[in-house]
Amino acid sequence: MQATEVVLPGVGEPESLEVRVRELPQPGPGQAVVRMEASGVTFAEQQMRRGKYYDMPKFPFVPGYDLVGVVEQLGPPVPDQPGLSVGQRVAALTKTGGWADHVLLDAADLVPVPDGVTAAEAETLVTNGATAWRMLYRTAKVRPGDTIVVHGANGGVGSVLVQLARSNGITVIGTASARNQQAVAGMGALPVDYRGDIPARVRELASDGVAAVFDHVGGKGIEDSWRMLAPGGTLVSYGSASTRDQAGNGTITVLKLVARLAVWNALPNGRSAHFFNLWAGKARHPRQYRAELREDLTQIFDLLRSGAIEARIDRVYPLRQAAAALRHAESGTVVGKVVLTPGGVAE
Repeated sequence: MQATEVVLPGVGEPESLEVRVRELPQPGPGQAVVRMEASGVTFAEQQMRRGKYYDMPKFPFVPGYDLVGVVEQLGPPVPDQPGLSVGQRVAALTKTGGWADHVLLDAADLVPVPDGVTAAEAETLVTNGATAWRMLYRTAKVRPGDTIVVHGANGGVGSVLVQLARSNGITVIGTASARNQQAVAGMGALPVDYRGDIPARVRELASDGVAAVFDHVGGKGIEDSWRMLAPGGTLVSYGSASTRDQAGNGTITVLKLVARLAVWNALPNGRSAHFFNLWAGKARHPRQYRAELREDLTQIFDLLRSGAIEARIDRVYPLRQAAAALRHAESGTVVGKVVLTPGGVAE
């Protein structure tokens, strides 16, 4: 079987991406061939093309942090493999490799997508949904009635954070640019202009501080996020978007951020700070990791199917136009998720 895939050959602009065709091996024991129906563009790909993602593979490689597709072939089953069937729609976190029309994956990493949820809808909630759910409920452990701050509330992860929190009775203060504040308000959050004095505005809305802040920006602004917390509050840092266009080593940037959070954790003020990594724990506890991911995504897909949350698709591009999709994802105008599909035209 031949697979058409998008390759990142090295550090460069989005237009440096190459489309290649290669032979895909037959699935071995515990493996499956999945025909991709939808993949997505995340901040990870933006950093990878700059050579700044902190644990990226060596060039060249196929980007693509996740995908949704249909099982086309199954290799011989192995013990503890989840039940799957040819023709079944599934979702997978891949970290890399998702930007291809056919992908060979471990069957244990596939999560069924329920009937009534389209591939593009599900795609918006794989990386973004798993990240948002785990930060909210496994890291910060927020509860109904809490107030939180979500930076970049119009973005891929941010918009899912807002919706999941609001569906559970949590008040959300969401930062965004002026042109995106209407979209943020439409999701039920209290919009705040990120160019203004965010701490002062948050104090007006939550005078005692907030239960949690979700910060993908990093940089100097992380100090403001820490100061917004109420006693016992939790800061969850999950990126360093503010340094995206700065020269330097991405690993060093992350290590400096983690070191700063560790210092704050040592302070005797009852607050806590965490750096969230979606892949943490998989290498050490793969069975537990897969079980929790399956549980989390199943709950998220059920919320989507019930109408409690919405799939926010910003724009859809065909796989061969991945460069244009990546360029658009970096434009600062995105509300929701930029999605890639195998064929068709940009929508």
